[in-house]
Amino acid sequence: LHERMRAAETAGAVRLEWDGMALIEDAIAEGNGVLFFTPHLGCFEVTAQLVAQRFGDRLPVTVLYRPARQPWLREIMEQARHRPGLSTAPTTLAGVKLMIKALKQRQGVGLLPDQVPPDGQGVWAPYFGREAYTMTLSARLALTAGARVLLIWGERLSWGRGYRVHLRPFRPEHAGALSVDPVQAAAQINQSMEALVRECPQQYIWSYDRYKEPAGVSHAARLEAERPRKSA
Repeated sequence: LHERMRAAETAGAVRLEWDGMALIEDAIAEGNGVLFFTPHLGCFEVTAQLVAQRFGDRLPVTVLYRPARQPWLREIMEQARHRPGLSTAPTTLAGVKLMIKALKQRQGVGLLPDQVPPDGQGVWAPYFGREAYTMTLSARLALTAGARVLLIWGERLSWGRGYRVHLRPFRPEHAGALSVDPVQAAAQINQSMEALVRECPQQYIWSYDRYKEPAGVSHAARLEAERPRKSA
């Protein structure tokens, strides 16, 4: 983690490429806040810092993070992630309020929609052909904040040559707009995350347990409850 932080701080000496930077420039010019979606792909820690470094004076960014359980590690992570133009919001109600406030102030907010949420904060939706417990927060922010939604990921260039930040417009499939139905919206966002992963599957963190069942959540029990009862 600290190696990535140092890389971001010395980005002027490291090769940095932008793919789709105009999408951010357009959002700023239109006076919109920006909601950034990225999966566990490439250097997502560095990506937020590079965006803040390049646009932080015009578009401060608040990123959602899950606090570490160990107090000593939590303090280190919070200090390491805090940079000029970059703030953090914990996965709590207070953190959600911070993100909503940032978007209303026409700032940037970043989160990982493929992060498995706690019980009660997600729905089951397909992800690469399997049902995955998917957060509803990303869709709620996109639907209520009125901000521009962009897909983003940071590619590690080979042989330590630097980074390439990729930006894509968020274009939900099927209806062409993000559904107000939580399950359908989660499926649409999962599809957009899949599309990014397919761009560079070798840099996706496949070891992340995307299909885990949080405490109190059971996909098998849900399927059993939804199964039509056989007539006697």
